Amino acid sequence: MRIDIVSIFPMLVRTVGDFGVARIALERSILELNFWDPRDYCEDNYRRVDDRPYGGGPGMVMQAPPLAAAIRDARQAGQGRVIGLSPQGRPLDQATVERLAAESALVLLAGRYEGIDQRLLDAEVDEELSIGDYVVAGGELPAMVLIEALVRFLPGVLGNEESAKTDSFSAGLLDWPHYTRPEKFEGKKVPQTLLGGNHNEIRRWRLRQALGQTWLRRPDLLEKRQLSEEESLLLDEFKEQLKGQETS
Repeated sequence: MRIDIVSIFPMLVRTVGDFGVARIALERSILELNFWDPRDYCEDNYRRVDDRPYGGGPGMVMQAPPLAAAIRDARQAGQGRVIGLSPQGRPLDQATVERLAAESALVLLAGRYEGIDQRLLDAEVDEELSIGDYVVAGGELPAMVLIEALVRFLPGVLGNEESAKTDSFSAGLLDWPHYTRPEKFEGKKVPQTLLGGNHNEIRRWRLRQALGQTWLRRPDLLEKRQLSEEESLLLDEFKEQLKGQETS
């Protein structure tokens, strides 16, 4: 997968490839990162990419000409859809990550300052995404978040391809609790079901916990999901177990 990043701080985004799964993807040539700095397309000696907003108000606005030139070169080089990282974008979710991971190339636009000239967004950006209802200084960190999420779905990156399929949100549920050695830690033991070797019981325990954790922490996700008969029974069991713990 080729990802082109348009940013005035390319060195910041470049660090995403120095660690973890993104580093592995780069080393295996599964991922290719390319960077385009709008300042390289400025015609003035100051390499200025921002100016005061028309109509007044605080902050500065990124100018359309240098951004347009950088995006067009990036699009021509990689033939990817242009994704703008912005608080005004649609919230990023796992389904969107999976959809974008199927693309062979993407161009990520990381804005800065108060925003980007709307004419540039209208003309050059195919889709805008937000990583949450809060504001950070620029689009570089959101771009890095998106890259990290995308890389997990690229074949040959993870040691176990099933890992991405069982991540939180992949099935519309939060993840189940995980345990490893030692078997006993500060008086607390690993659930006995996970030690028994009965694969069907382990599967049911994990599904029960995933349903229960989602019900406790993100009930909105359950509202969007049509539960199967087994899932409904397991969720009821989780609620009964929780009620028993509270009364004991």
